[in-house]
Amino acid sequence: MSFSRKPIGVWEGIWLKPAGSEYDIAGGGITVLDSRMRNAAGETVVAFTSGHVTFRQSLLVRAEDVDRLSSHDKLTSDVRVGALAGTTGETRLLELTGLVDADGVLAAGTRIQTPRGEVVADGSADYFITAAGESPSLAGRSHLYPPSDALPQVVYLGVELGEAELLAALANGRIDAIARGEIGNRDAAHESGVAFVVTALDSESERGGFTLAVDDADLLACLDEKINYLTDDRRIGYAEWREDSAVFMRRAEMWNEDR
Repeated sequence: MSFSRKPIGVWEGIWLKPAGSEYDIAGGGITVLDSRMRNAAGETVVAFTSGHVTFRQSLLVRAEDVDRLSSHDKLTSDVRVGALAGTTGETRLLELTGLVDADGVLAAGTRIQTPRGEVVADGSADYFITAAGESPSLAGRSHLYPPSDALPQVVYLGVELGEAELLAALANGRIDAIARGEIGNRDAAHESGVAFVVTALDSESERGGFTLAVDDADLLACLDEKINYLTDDRRIGYAEWREDSAVFMRRAEMWNEDR
């Protein structure tokens, strides 16, 4: 196995990369979704491995804002939430706050800043954001202004620097919270000492996996076997690794000894 490392902030549709000829596997905290298995033409082109990690969406906030921003229903129009476009962190934030409906359609009156100027959602399916894509008119969005004082602003950062830009913006007060998965946020809180805290844990959980070309069945079966063994059929996850960072290495050594 060899790895291709590239300095990129946001890699749109990373889950579809194995459908081409350059990569065999794509990974990076990718939430397993049926919609991400299909290309723009609706064809199923990739498959997911067994979900190797379970997590929830959350907010990362400054320590002094824990009470003020303890849940999604406390996010009002004076709160600026940072997000990476095209992630489940973004889409779940929009769902939990009511900025989109169950189909990802933006609430009427929502104003969106784009490279082509401001557009205003009219409540129709012409303005949608989901974890698998968005309306062409919303591509490259940089700021979302809510139609109501009871909903938050969404600030899109990280196009070039990725999540590091979000963390810097939270630290310097440019944004008030970061919407993303629990694992990334807990890592950031851990690294910050006492500066950042995780709040507003989602009641629903997600499972992350790797993607492969849909016809690469042998490699998929091989990976699933190893993933299921290393995680003890998903009984060992992030919390166990955080407690003991050698837990997966010991499982790997046990695998080699058994064979």
